Amino acid sequence: MTTLALIGAGPGLGQATARRFGREGLCVALISRTQANVDDLAAELASEGITARGYAANARDPQALRASLDAAAADLGPIEVLQYSPVPAKEFMKPVLETTAEDLVGPVEQSVYGPVTAVQHVLPGLRELGRGTILLINGGSAVTPNGNVTGTSVAFAGESAYGQMLHNALAGEGIHVAQLIIPRGIGGGEPDHEPDALADRIWSLHTERGAFRTFVGGDTA
Repeated sequence: MTTLALIGAGPGLGQATARRFGREGLCVALISRTQANVDDLAAELASEGITARGYAANARDPQALRASLDAAAADLGPIEVLQYSPVPAKEFMKPVLETTAEDLVGPVEQSVYGPVTAVQHVLPGLRELGRGTILLINGGSAVTPNGNVTGTSVAFAGESAYGQMLHNALAGEGIHVAQLIIPRGIGGGEPDHEPDALADRIWSLHTERGAFRTFVGGDTA
C-alpha cells in the first residue's frame, strides 16, 4: 500500500480528504503541529477502517517536517501523494500598508520554504515509485493579490509559481503537480465549497492528472 501525506491536517477539509483517499485504499499520514489533535483524527479514521497515523510537525520547521515524512513512509508505506495545505495564521493577514518585511517571514516560511522542503524530501521516493501526485491547496489570493491579506498574497503567489514550475519539470516523469484554488473559503453554504465536495475534487486531481491549476466554483482568477 502507498500513503497520502497530508501536511496541515485538520477536522475540516483535511479530514474529508484523508477519508476520501483512505476509502480508495491509501494509508493516511496526518501531519500537523499538535500530536493530540492528529492522534484524534487518526483514531476517527481508524474507526472507519482506514489505516491512518498522526505525526507532529510545524510546516515552518524543516527538520521536523522531514522527520515526520520519514516516519510516515517507514510506518505506513511509500508516499505516493503529498498534499500541502496548512492554514495560514491570522497574523499573516495584515493590510499592505501595515505589513513590514518582518511580517512576511512567517508566511514565506510556511508557503514557500515549507512546500519546497516537503517536495524535495519526498521526490526521490516518488521517482522510485515511478508515479505520484503533489497537491497544493490555496485561497484566491494565490492568483489575485488582496491588499487586506498581504502575507498570504505574497507567499501564496510564491507557492503557486513553484508549483507551476514543478508541474512543468516533472510531468515527463509521471509525477503530477496540481493546485486547487478555493475562493471565498471553505463552506459558507456553497455546495461545491463544502469539505466533502472539495475532497472529491482533490481526488480527481490525483486521478485525472490534467492541468496544473483548477478553480472551485468556476472562478478563473
